[in-house]
Amino acid sequence: MSEHTIHTPILQLTDVRKEYGSDGITTEVLHGISLTMEQGEFTALIGPSGSGKSTLLNIIGLLEQPTGGSLLMQGRETGTMPEEELTRLRGKSIGFVFQFHHLIPAFTALENVMLPLMLEEGRLTPEQRERAVWLLTRVGLADRVDFKPGKLSGGQQQRVAIARALAVNPPLVLADEPTGNLDTAAADGIFKLLYEINRESGTTFLIVTHDPRLAKRCSRVVELVDGRVVS
Repeated sequence: MSEHTIHTPILQLTDVRKEYGSDGITTEVLHGISLTMEQGEFTALIGPSGSGKSTLLNIIGLLEQPTGGSLLMQGRETGTMPEEELTRLRGKSIGFVFQFHHLIPAFTALENVMLPLMLEEGRLTPEQRERAVWLLTRVGLADRVDFKPGKLSGGQQQRVAIARALAVNPPLVLADEPTGNLDTAAADGIFKLLYEINRESGTTFLIVTHDPRLAKRCSRVVELVDGRVVS
């Protein structure tokens, strides 16, 4: 009998539900979402405003717990994990890129990228600095490492945020409207960069976008309407 390699998806959601409210008055915003993502996928998450995209992203990002169903991250059930373990798993496994880059204004580009590495190891090492410089070079900012965010354009700030998301080499990157604040040229540049990183490193990307033009360029599109996956 030939041996089969056991293959574990990066992410597996089964019948995930989420409701908000208290005192018996609750509203369910996610109605039984099932979704599997394999390593190296480059997926767009689309849907109208209020369809539950941000809630779903928060649950996948381990920032919120679902009310029902299960979420496996690299085969590990997260529903029963203590908070401390969840925080550790989030820090190691997931990179975040937001519409608003959330860079620390007082820090240089280099310091912003090194931050997750310092949090991971509890101290600053030459290796961390080297990785941060390499990442900033990779995103086209080799000549901007010592610039603070205020001296960078919107597109450049978003590139710093992408480098920071990749700092700990996470298997999964969640990008919430990463091009939402940028003009068309800068948005195209950011999208191309994410795609290249996906191809080079096999990092899995889940990208929330309102831009159908960009969604079309993803290898898979997941559409959410009224808290349900419709396609």
